[in-house]
Amino acid sequence: MYGRGRRGGSPAPAKGGGRGRGHGAPLPSPMASSEADSISSVSQLGGEMERLSVQTEPPAPTQAPAAIPAPQQQKQQQQLVPASSVKFAQRPDHGTVGSRCLIRANHFLVELADRDLHHYDVSITPEVASRGVNRAIMRELLASNSTHFQSRKPAYDGRKGFYTAGPLTFTSKDFVVTLVDKDDKGSHYNPYICTTEKRGNSKSLSAGLGGQNEIGNGIECWKGFYQSLRPTQMGMSLNIDVSVAAFYEPILAVDFVAKLLNLGDPIRAATKPLSDSDRAKLKKALRGVRVKVTHGEEKRYKITGISPSATNHLRFAAEDGKQKSVVQYFLEKYNIRLRFASWPALQSGNDSRPIFLPMECCKIIEGQRYSKKLNEKQVTAFLREACRRPVEREHSIEQIVHFNDVAQDDLAKEFGVSVKKELTCIDARVLPPPVLKYHDLGKARTVRPRVGQWNMINAKLFNGATVNFWMCVNFSSLGEQMAASFCRALVGMCNNKGMVINPAPVFPIRSGHPNQLEKTLAEVHSMCNNERKQLQILIIILPDVSGSYGTIKRVCETELGIVSQCCQPKQARKCSPQYLENVALKINVKAGGRNTVLEDALNRRIPLLSDTPTIIFGADVTHPQPGEDSSPSIAAIVASMDWPEVTTYRGLVSAQKHRQEIIQDCAGMIRELMIAFRRTTNQKPSRIIFYRDGVSEGQFSQVLLYEMDAIRKACASLEPNYLPPVTFIVVQKRHHTRLFATNPNQTDKSGNILPGTVVDTKICHPSEHDFYLCSHAGIQGTSRPVHYHVLCDMNKFTADCLQMLTNNLCYTYARCTRSVSVVPPAYYAHLAAFRARYYIEGDIASDSGGGGTGPPVRREAAPVHPLPAISPNVKNVMFYC
Repeated sequence: MYGRGRRGGSPAPAKGGGRGRGHGAPLPSPMASSEADSISSVSQLGGEMERLSVQTEPPAPTQAPAAIPAPQQQKQQQQLVPASSVKFAQRPDHGTVGSRCLIRANHFLVELADRDLHHYDVSITPEVASRGVNRAIMRELLASNSTHFQSRKPAYDGRKGFYTAGPLTFTSKDFVVTLVDKDDKGSHYNPYICTTEKRGNSKSLSAGLGGQNEIGNGIECWKGFYQSLRPTQMGMSLNIDVSVAAFYEPILAVDFVAKLLNLGDPIRAATKPLSDSDRAKLKKALRGVRVKVTHGEEKRYKITGISPSATNHLRFAAEDGKQKSVVQYFLEKYNIRLRFASWPALQSGNDSRPIFLPMECCKIIEGQRYSKKLNEKQVTAFLREACRRPVEREHSIEQIVHFNDVAQDDLAKEFGVSVKKELTCIDARVLPPPVLKYHDLGKARTVRPRVGQWNMINAKLFNGATVNFWMCVNFSSLGEQMAASFCRALVGMCNNKGMVINPAPVFPIRSGHPNQLEKTLAEVHSMCNNERKQLQILIIILPDVSGSYGTIKRVCETELGIVSQCCQPKQARKCSPQYLENVALKINVKAGGRNTVLEDALNRRIPLLSDTPTIIFGADVTHPQPGEDSSPSIAAIVASMDWPEVTTYRGLVSAQKHRQEIIQDCAGMIRELMIAFRRTTNQKPSRIIFYRDGVSEGQFSQVLLYEMDAIRKACASLEPNYLPPVTFIVVQKRHHTRLFATNPNQTDKSGNILPGTVVDTKICHPSEHDFYLCSHAGIQGTSRPVHYHVLCDMNKFTADCLQMLTNNLCYTYARCTRSVSVVPPAYYAHLAAFRARYYIEGDIASDSGGGGTGPPVRREAAPVHPLPAISPNVKNVMFYC
């Protein structure tokens, strides 16, 4: 039996307003009906179901498609529509712990005039997916019907929302708009009435502030800015930040090919056909990219692929019915002698009716976003452009505000919007760092970090693992003596830090060819099994050329059941003490040890953690790269396996539907982790803390409803009426709030705010429980604080308790002696999910292929197959570190 547990109380009903969220029936509860008595509604899960008021009026009868229905005014009679929404945890109080400091945030107070604003709903038929096309349709509508709009300057969100300052002369009217698509042919769009609700905030990424700079392989970066209007405690604020994004260079397709494939001069390279691997890389890079032809009348096409054969082998049926080669056609029609005929042509259209375009006659259209993963060279160049020291970034933001001068914008004047030009000053606090406990045999039994970092010179690992059987495989060009010297130094460092590792490997160092990775690893595994010596750690010196890491991890962790530690050959050559120490930290946790623990946790002095067995979860979902429609999303959940220390985390991964953010197997994964917690601690959790990464604001309700129900289902499946209270916290990294120090004496070496800086006033939500925490010391550029948003809090944390717990956990990350920017459970979940993608894609994730910003070329999503099972001995340790 799992044992009986006590049920946590549900929180009081939340008060205060929230953001405008979608409504409709909630996702069905995954809980069995037998549990309905103990969990009667979603209110038991930290939220409330409520009915939203939606302003409507009966649509006017129409005989033709129409747009711009009756305005939704406040004075109109309101009609209740069945709907549901979740009220999230309300702010319990404001934090007080820590030393006070004054900082600035890139939020600018927005003041709104008392105008008579009117909201209209718009629908466009045929339905258009692109906001850009929708905006073009509305621009044409306004331009061709100026008398109906009385020179007003309405605001349009690109979807349904249409706003005016003052009423229009009609309550509903029909319009027919003809829009010419330059990429194709003229098309007719017929708007008609449809009553809906407004969606989302106003966001934009604008370019042109700093020019363009090449970053390699036909890609360039543009400097621009981002802005978002947000509700905050001080009122509406405009969040403005500098931004850098990657775009395709607007160059001839042949020049792009030469840069992408590193061919040098394209004229010289044109004499040789492309290899199969080059063709595959090119096809992936150009799929979805828009080009314009340079011969004859300017036309635009979207690339769907490349021709199956070289251009000089392509033939088509001419108007007279005879077969004609593409080379001959261009010579006769345009007097163009194709010089790149040995290369494939670009393909537009579909496979049944393809259009082939010689690459030398095509130019990539400017302004197409490059959304694929950058390669190592591009990342270096990109960071050089993107990383700005805090003082520089703050100055750039101020320049943007003054340059744009929102007060002079026509729309701002129309709606009476004014924006202050000063960054918001905030009274922040710097939380004290925790005391870290190491082994009593070391000279330094405890360490208090300074400015987010510390060293282990006089300290030994809290729990040093014992490794009797280990071995090294060298896939690099390192000589045997140098590889052996590296292994001796690494083992010496591990033992010096408190591990107990056998100085002698099971077998001497094995050299392997990079092209025979799987064979070599299988042979090593067989050799050790024959000696009945199961490897606890396999040290692998990677090949000199990157691209093998994913294959190694897949083979070791899912096929052979080997825990491995990969090392870069250049680092093995240097053999620096700092590198050896960092690798030793990884090896220790992979062998089942613990590097350090919080002294307060060990002595049970952490509120709402130390008083009763508590399990901390971290969860994340990673999605495939844009354009990879056949790849599944990967969900990962990790959970602490030691209490009260909460330092060791076991991880599970699962494949699920393409780009599905909700964790579909959440209940099953949590159940397995709860059982593992009971097995390792001999106690069942009486409290659950759940850090959920990767959720945007628009997904809060869905994720909370489904995953909280999944947590309850997992608990109830272990024991009737077992309902430990849950605190559900969303971890957001991808935001544009930046914090700047006002006192240069209160910064770290990089000029950033001090680690531990926390903000829960002014720029935070008006009523809900959220805070910004910068828990790490900056290294380069401007530090990004993490935004923590509490969606449900049955444990009733105070602001100080949750902020201190989150900050302290950031000092327990296993892989380094620095505090990290993201709370470790969420960080580990991200690492585990990223690792699992290697199991199904190998090293494809590191490919530098690209995709454009246009609508992706849709391919039928492949069915989701289960991930290869991780071997039990691997799954029991922190293999993802």
